Amino acid sequence: MSQSAAQATAFFKEVSESGIVWAIKDENGFPAPLGESGVRAMPFWSSENRVQEIIKNVPAYKDFQPVELELTVFKARWLAGLTKDKFNVGVNWSGKCATGYDLSPADVSKNLEYYENR
Repeated sequence: MSQSAAQATAFFKEVSESGIVWAIKDENGFPAPLGESGVRAMPFWSSENRVQEIIKNVPAYKDFQPVELELTVFKARWLAGLTKDKFNVGVNWSGKCATGYDLSPADVSKNLEYYENR
């Protein structure tokens, strides 16, 4: 399993268990950089520790603050909004370049449903 696949699996498992999704925000809002596929992706993490590592180690995100989101709100509002905006969801990006899997909101919803029903 690749590092990105392991991070994605951890995202779905940990978020399903905790009921919390983490994002980052600065004075301009939530980041949504253009991905390799040409589609913007908004990153989310499964723990505050993961978010703090990104803020600490990725210069582009050094001025961002962690934002805690309830999973029910994430599923109902955020995934719907990301679908409308045609953005992907970055799951548990890691490393000095904040990289990982970018999935469609529909795929994120399906994976969350799978892990919640295990």
